[in-house]
Amino acid sequence: MIKAGIIGATGYAGNEIVRLLLGHKDVEVAWYGSRSYIDQKYADVYQNFFKLVDAKCMDDNMEALADEVDVIFTATPQGLCASLINEGILSKAKVIDLSADFRIKDVKKYEKWYGIEHKAPQFIDEAVYGLCEINREEIKKARLIANPGCYPTCSTLSIYPLIKEGLIDPSTIIIDAKSGTSGAGRGAKVANLFCEVNENIKAYGVATHRHTPEIEDQLGYACGKEVLINFTPHLIPMNRGILVTAYASLAKDVSYEEVKAVYDKYYENETFVRVLDKDVCPQTKCVEGSNYVDVNFKIDPRTHRVIMMGAMDNLVKGAAGQAVQNMNLMFGFKEAEGLLQVPMCP
Repeated sequence: MIKAGIIGATGYAGNEIVRLLLGHKDVEVAWYGSRSYIDQKYADVYQNFFKLVDAKCMDDNMEALADEVDVIFTATPQGLCASLINEGILSKAKVIDLSADFRIKDVKKYEKWYGIEHKAPQFIDEAVYGLCEINREEIKKARLIANPGCYPTCSTLSIYPLIKEGLIDPSTIIIDAKSGTSGAGRGAKVANLFCEVNENIKAYGVATHRHTPEIEDQLGYACGKEVLINFTPHLIPMNRGILVTAYASLAKDVSYEEVKAVYDKYYENETFVRVLDKDVCPQTKCVEGSNYVDVNFKIDPRTHRVIMMGAMDNLVKGAAGQAVQNMNLMFGFKEAEGLLQVPMCP
């Protein structure tokens, strides 16, 4: 049994970590950190935990937290983890950061896209990008994890097998993505009010979204050269879910069976990536509340392109579930422990 602490426990991702860890047989949540709700009962902030969690919210003192727990989850805005972390903390506790602070290896690129100075560049090279299906062995040995973003997780897993095997032209990738409103966080924003979101769909961050360089980096590592993409996210009026539809030109003529064999090569033994049957398109409803990612593809011989599709829950595999999956690998637990919830439908 290990102890876990969560900084940012009252945000949507932090709340989801709490929900998952309460069902984990090897972990006790010992610290519910929240700068906004210090000394308030956690179950008063999230009533779904009434009679399940009696603890009060604590501050974000990472130094003190490292003395109390074995693993720290930082479900916080960009910049906070980097401003708090140090060698002393990492010598006492493993850290899984759900922000973008350690996802991008190029400090100048991070500072350009996020518009803030990086406060802990000395730890960037050490941090392991926590996409378990790709970096599993490195994650097992890590003490600092950069938990991937939601859009990059779904996009990368949808595209990875084909770019890794050289079946697509990396210079032609276009990603169209859609996300529910929980992806914007729990903070009050006019753009996220019910009347603004309901009965509406809109693109945002067009050609400027901060997840763009993260996706480009991961696809670049897969094919061994720099990748530039067009990535356009959209906000849709639902709570949870991400749907990615990606397009790329084929590098050679291939059959359905050949492409399916490539996806199976990478995902056949993966618990949480489900390659769907022929002509079945991924749906957000079919992964809601779970750590599963459903992927599939369609070859378009008329345009000599392939359409790669993925669906997942942005708060689970896109944030908290992936963080717990990383924790399981880091501590030698069963990788799927606490994460085998069946998707909710309807």
